[in-house]
Amino acid sequence: MDNQHRQIKGYRDLSAAEIASMNAIKDHAEQTRALIEQAREAGADPRWLAIATTELQQGFMALTRAVAKPTTF
Repeated sequence: MDNQHRQIKGYRDLSAAEIASMNAIKDHAEQTRALIEQAREAGADPRWLAIATTELQQGFMALTRAVAKPTTF
């Protein structure tokens, strides 16, 4: 289904600049995920990796919401 987001409350159409920003954020998040995996493979403390993963995911989600500006809670 094309434009599914229009069927979901709180979603809106993004401008070209906002789309570019969202894609840049998503790309950076993937680079960060790879860095976490690299640290895991190098033997980093799993407890701190879990904390870092959660906090970074929350940060990237906040950043995407800052750009997307959803109208719902």
